[in-house]
Amino acid sequence: MSKIALVPIDNRPVCYQLPQQIINQAKEHSLVLPEIDLMGNLDKNANINSILKWLDSLKDIDIFVISLDTIAYGGLIPSRRSNDSYEEIKSRIDKMVSVLKKHSAKIYAFSSIMRISNNNINEEEKEYWSSYGTKIFQYSYNLHKMEATCDSSYMVACNCNASRIPQDILDDYLNTRKRNFEINKYYIELKKQGIFDTLVFSKDDCAQYGINVKEAIELENLSKNEENIFIKTGADEIPLTLLSRAINKQKHIKICPVYLNPNSINKISKYEDISVKESVESQIELSGGIISDEKNCHIILLVNNFGIEQGELVMNVYEPEYNKDLIIPDKPYFIADILNANGSDNSFVKALFANDNLKEFYGYAAWNTTGNTLGSCISSALTYYGAKHPSKKDFKILQLTRFLDDWAYQANIRAQIRNDKENLSNTVLKITMKEYENFLLNKFDVKKYHTEYYFPWKRFFEIGILIKKNYIRLPFVDILFYE
Repeated sequence: MSKIALVPIDNRPVCYQLPQQIINQAKEHSLVLPEIDLMGNLDKNANINSILKWLDSLKDIDIFVISLDTIAYGGLIPSRRSNDSYEEIKSRIDKMVSVLKKHSAKIYAFSSIMRISNNNINEEEKEYWSSYGTKIFQYSYNLHKMEATCDSSYMVACNCNASRIPQDILDDYLNTRKRNFEINKYYIELKKQGIFDTLVFSKDDCAQYGINVKEAIELENLSKNEENIFIKTGADEIPLTLLSRAINKQKHIKICPVYLNPNSINKISKYEDISVKESVESQIELSGGIISDEKNCHIILLVNNFGIEQGELVMNVYEPEYNKDLIIPDKPYFIADILNANGSDNSFVKALFANDNLKEFYGYAAWNTTGNTLGSCISSALTYYGAKHPSKKDFKILQLTRFLDDWAYQANIRAQIRNDKENLSNTVLKITMKEYENFLLNKFDVKKYHTEYYFPWKRFFEIGILIKKNYIRLPFVDILFYE
């Protein structure tokens, strides 16, 4: 049995609850996390000192999976907002290293390459993003494309974008980036010293060009001769893939990707800079699986990929839905539904449940980016398939959660309720989810379970889902749910 300690990115369900659900499927492993009120959220930084004390208090840990952004800045979102100096941030990391050195455990660590979102929404950025976010994105895009293609016309565009951004704001943005980049370079030095077993740099919400993509290339060059340093597109799924890597790499589980739109595997998903095929294969690699052909594999990954352009339901971008007979493999399989950026393909889910063959089914996901979906469903399937002591009950709870979230909410209910702030209510959410809940409880034969819902960050982007048996109270949710 292995005992794993995880320092999550923040307190969102996909960062705090989902790792627990995945590990619960294999009873030979246990997962411990800091108390949820120590974690950061949209408006609050994580309590870094308390988390370091928690790390110091742990005993008999075999594996650490650490969000370095949480220790360095207080979380992923604070990493973009923080005005702390390089020296202040480095001192926190050094404290963490001194604590971790007391253990003989393997350390799997990950850090983000600061994203550049292409919008004027400052919900997760500094205040000036509401006025200059798109201009900063365009400046970054054109600057890197000019350097990468040696086309001077992009320098004209870059200078034009820069002239539309106040100099103090551009300086602040570039200084924040430079500080984070230097911290990431410091992590490479720690890896070379043997502190980390595996180190991942995640490219969060990126495009084909940008300063963030340029930084990723530079980090890759700096770590060329070092094993187990990875540059990966994605973010929130990275701790899940590292958990899977830690417990499944030596099991040599062979996965065969089967694409439902095989002629489109070289297309690039929204918010990513690599093709669907590259994304699938890199997520399998990082999760500890082995890519194989259909004849020799242990398990098949069905990828419901887009044919023309990835849909985005919340932005009213619709890709043609699945319209063929769904042929279920005659061996274990699981599903990455990436037709849309966030939210299931309704026709595909309908075809899946109409088939009614869930005997060899090992999981489903369709949340947020292609990387998020792939990383979570691969790590979940590998963990359940490779478990010495699998828990069917916990597998069902995990799948029920994913279908309630990715299909019921993201692909259907969110569009119905998101334009009215009055609908940011747990009660409204419960009522609107009821029809889907009843169907899924029956489908997964867990009729005795009780389900509650909440908006963890008081916005429509994500929900929390609690599926339990016995009543307890969660103070951070302010509702009763079953344990």
